[in-house]
Amino acid sequence: MSALGDSVVGARVVDLFAGSGALGLEALSRGAASVVFVEKARTSVDVIRRNVMLLGAAEETTIVSDDVFRFLRRLDEPFDLAFADPPYGRGDAVTLVERFVETPFANELWLEHPVRESLQLPEGAKTRRYGDTALSTLTT
Repeated sequence: MSALGDSVVGARVVDLFAGSGALGLEALSRGAASVVFVEKARTSVDVIRRNVMLLGAAEETTIVSDDVFRFLRRLDEPFDLAFADPPYGRGDAVTLVERFVETPFANELWLEHPVRESLQLPEGAKTRRYGDTALSTLTT
């Protein structure tokens, strides 16, 4: 989050493969205008709901219980920022990059993925390595 600087302030954010919602909630705490959480695992959706309620963030958030790629196919307008931490080993990071290059769903995509996963990143993308994990940033 610190790498985002002030670009999160006032941003419309989507947290894909949201898990507990930590990334989106952190964005809210740093000044994001709104966050949409997309997660299909029911137990994780329940955790997001509890976390949103505990933090009193219901007005600024929307929780979508659905497959990320199905959600993106229905999207009308791109977000300012997208965060994604897909499950490792299923190819979701590769598919997400392909989708972003084909039809950008945000001005910036911040994608966590294993270092060993070979992604075809577009020109201008940046990747930071943290042990076995990488954080790639793609922009439109």
